[in-house]
Amino acid sequence: MLSTKSESDVTSLAPSSPSRSPKRPVYYVQSPSRDSHDGDKSSTMQPSPMESPSHPSSVGRHSRNSSASRFSGIFRSSSGRKGGRKRNDKGWPECGVIMEEGPYDEFEDKAFTRRCQALIALFTFVVLFTVFCLIIWGASRPYKAEILVKSFAVHNFYIGEGSDFSGVPTKLLTVNGTLKLSVYNPATIFGIHVTSNPVNLVYSEIPVATGQLKKYYQPRKSRRTVSVVLEGKKVPLYGAGSTLTFTQNGAAEIPLVLKFEVRSRGNVVGKLVRTKHRKQISCPLVIDSTKTKLIKFKKTTCTYH
Repeated sequence: MLSTKSESDVTSLAPSSPSRSPKRPVYYVQSPSRDSHDGDKSSTMQPSPMESPSHPSSVGRHSRNSSASRFSGIFRSSSGRKGGRKRNDKGWPECGVIMEEGPYDEFEDKAFTRRCQALIALFTFVVLFTVFCLIIWGASRPYKAEILVKSFAVHNFYIGEGSDFSGVPTKLLTVNGTLKLSVYNPATIFGIHVTSNPVNLVYSEIPVATGQLKKYYQPRKSRRTVSVVLEGKKVPLYGAGSTLTFTQNGAAEIPLVLKFEVRSRGNVVGKLVRTKHRKQISCPLVIDSTKTKLIKFKKTTCTYH
């Protein structure tokens, strides 16, 4: 009886044994993956909370299955997402090469075109500016400085016998005087710089007195009177002195000529556009050795070239 009871007990207790209890269905919850939009249907599988916690072996086994399922789901997702890409020899997926929209020649052509446009613009500016300067220069050419010889005042005049620095006997002439000029600038848009070459008082091609007009600036539409001091001391006349004649009282009339050149320069557009004019002037005069009066010149007395 004892043996029978024990077998029945064993038999009745067998179904309640946890090791032989029938497996309950396991439910898995599919968690959404970040790459689900790529069409990947594999996902991480997690055990359902409905699984009984009272079966430790079952929980452990299912947790391991869940972990394996989760990792396999990740790899399946990755492989499913990248399965369509080609791989190189090392197993890395190949990347597509992004092609440029146009060839490099187009960029070079554009740069060349821009340089040509810049050169053309610069050349056009230079041509236009040159034409403008030529127009201004042509318009300023008629504005010439008007110069008139007004008078010559004799301060000292002496002629006598003597010898030059080498001891040759000859007649010597000493003259000191002041020449006055009137200068008018008719230009309306620019001033002028006025100067001259040496002003000579000549007797028979021999300069007996010399002076120099100091350079000065004269504004537009202005008139100015300038003075030039002429000096000559004991100038030997050599053979030219033999033609001099003296009166009974020792007086002598000596024919002389004033010769000089006046230069004027106007800066129309800075130093880029300038107008230059020259005027050669020649004025004959006669000086009486006994008189030192002021000699006035008429407008027709002198020649202007």
